[in-house]
Amino acid sequence: MTREQAKKLAEELVGQMTVEEKASQLRFDAPAIERLNVPEYNWWNEALHGLARGGTATVFPQAIGMAAMFDDELLKQIAEAVSVEARAKYNAYSAEGDRDIYHGLTVWSPNVNIFRDPRWGRGHETYGEDPYLTSRLGTAYVRGLQGDGETLRTAACAKHFAVHSGPEALRHSFDAVATGKDMEETYLPAFRALVQDAQVEAVMGAYNRTNGEPCCASAALMRKLRGDWGFEGHFVSDCWAIRDFHENHKVTSVPVESVTMALKAGCDLNCGCTYQHIMDAYAKGMITEEDITACAVRLFTTRYLLGTLGETGSEYDSVPYTVIECDEHLSLAHRAALESCVLLKNSGLLPLDPETCGTLGVIGPNADSRVSLIGNYHGTSSRYTTVLEGIQDLTAGRCRVLYSQGCDLYRDRVEPLAKAGDRLAEAVAVAKNSDTVILVLGLDETLEGEEGDTGNSYYSGDKQDLLLPESQRILLERVLAVGKPVVVILMAGSAIDLSAAQEQADAVLLTWYPGARGGSAVAELLFGKASPSGKLPVTFYRNTALDSMPAFTDYSMRGRTYRYYQGTPLYPFGYGLSYGACSAVALSADRGTATVTVRNAGACDTDDVIELYLKDNASPFAPPNPILCGFRRIRLTAGEEAVFEVALDSRAFTVVDDSGRRIPGSGSWTLYAGFGAPDRRTEELTGTKALSFVISDRS
Repeated sequence: MTREQAKKLAEELVGQMTVEEKASQLRFDAPAIERLNVPEYNWWNEALHGLARGGTATVFPQAIGMAAMFDDELLKQIAEAVSVEARAKYNAYSAEGDRDIYHGLTVWSPNVNIFRDPRWGRGHETYGEDPYLTSRLGTAYVRGLQGDGETLRTAACAKHFAVHSGPEALRHSFDAVATGKDMEETYLPAFRALVQDAQVEAVMGAYNRTNGEPCCASAALMRKLRGDWGFEGHFVSDCWAIRDFHENHKVTSVPVESVTMALKAGCDLNCGCTYQHIMDAYAKGMITEEDITACAVRLFTTRYLLGTLGETGSEYDSVPYTVIECDEHLSLAHRAALESCVLLKNSGLLPLDPETCGTLGVIGPNADSRVSLIGNYHGTSSRYTTVLEGIQDLTAGRCRVLYSQGCDLYRDRVEPLAKAGDRLAEAVAVAKNSDTVILVLGLDETLEGEEGDTGNSYYSGDKQDLLLPESQRILLERVLAVGKPVVVILMAGSAIDLSAAQEQADAVLLTWYPGARGGSAVAELLFGKASPSGKLPVTFYRNTALDSMPAFTDYSMRGRTYRYYQGTPLYPFGYGLSYGACSAVALSADRGTATVTVRNAGACDTDDVIELYLKDNASPFAPPNPILCGFRRIRLTAGEEAVFEVALDSRAFTVVDDSGRRIPGSGSWTLYAGFGAPDRRTEELTGTKALSFVISDRS
């Protein structure tokens, strides 16, 4: 069904409704209109990395981990699996008359905000700090969710529009002020790509104001969205964001004014309760029936595109419930976990050999934690495999595994009646009686996440600094002091200062939140069943970098992310080691495609990611550092050499001036190719230097 056909059907249906019936349909929990055979529908569902909050579903690695795959093809397959499970649940539940929240086909994912500051608690919901990477991955996820059938498999939603990345505690009243240059260069590209390239069906507004206007009723943002970009889908508010207009932003005084402001701006759907005042605003003459009708038509157009209204139905109506957590989907989740983990250091200790490693000591608050597997906005798995369990399963009958929790995730003791550090002696004993120690540290959704989620122990979900909680820093120090070979595993969704581990541990592996059964994949990487191949989608700064970084509330990009940071990071954007030794040995390019010859000089087969960066050689408007303009995941056997073509982002050859206009670049660029960013720190950590090639309009 085309949008034009769906819109015509929507206009005919809405034309039969009373004004009260139309108004009732602009709430996220839209009631049934029985006389018109319109069933009730709840628009709120979540699918960030698998279906969330609606029962059993395949739980994939958290979004930031899937970003680390640098694999848009796999991400599209994952989104397809997620949307198939959504259809299966919708078909089964609606057959039982269950049309509750989290059971619908409008999924409020993906989150394509830019992870501009490492303190932001929701950053692990995103695809990282780079606009191009976020655009590529977000586009893939939307295409996978929506499908290419006669009807939409699910309706995806690009959120949170726009300029939204903390602080969480201030989001209901905060004004995110961004220059025209930062808007066009950083904050808007991913939304533009999802609208124009992926035809995303919905866009969600952010809680905050942007440049003075509340995002769910911003004239400037709506002109960009529906005018410049030609968006034809529906717009939904973040949950209870319209209430913030009068309660927190103070741009209105009472609910009817907030309703009027949002509705006239083009906010079709209210997640929250403020649109219950629509009829009051209508009675006062503040909005017209035409205003209400326009929103209702857009919403019913989406429902027709999903095939949930009318007599024709959808080709997805027969998707069986048995696809939930099927072998194919679990296999995708396992592959994603393998590709997402990032090897940050390896002195040669990894991979371990289960036949010869002797006694393993597994220590740490995240070693046997289910919560650290799943991130936030997660579903429920029928089975979980922690890192400890994965190691135990893989080494069963071949080596001894000792375990100690070591410390609480952030409190100073595990048992409330004990003294501080009540698991440290046990941890030291385990380390002393082990041949190799695997120390599993990090965070979980109780320490970094959305304001209000799971209590958020610190700062409304944001981080105050980049350090591990003190209890874990003490544990790390005590275990390293034993003097045994140590692998540090970090389970977290954001940058953590691991300076002590980088200096003293033998290996460091970042697993993010690897999914419900991610412990199996982590074990396979530790023992060489697969080679690590993930790359950092964010910069890992040292904690002292915060001293020179703009304030958390400052949305300027100066000094932030790999494009503008002038210091030396702990681990750079794009960085990640493998058990192989891939390097680029030849490079040629034009403005459309790069041809890269790659050799794996190592003794292990491995996946890896070719990364291409572009530096404008003369424009004063170019970022100070080369920017990502292309990538491709590859696989090479030990000793293999192969040639790969990688498409280049055409927008990388443009720059954005201070007024926010995108204009042609200087005409001379340097292209870099390698397996990380072309910076000194990457060269120092990898021992390899990126190849370079000059592209010129004058050549």
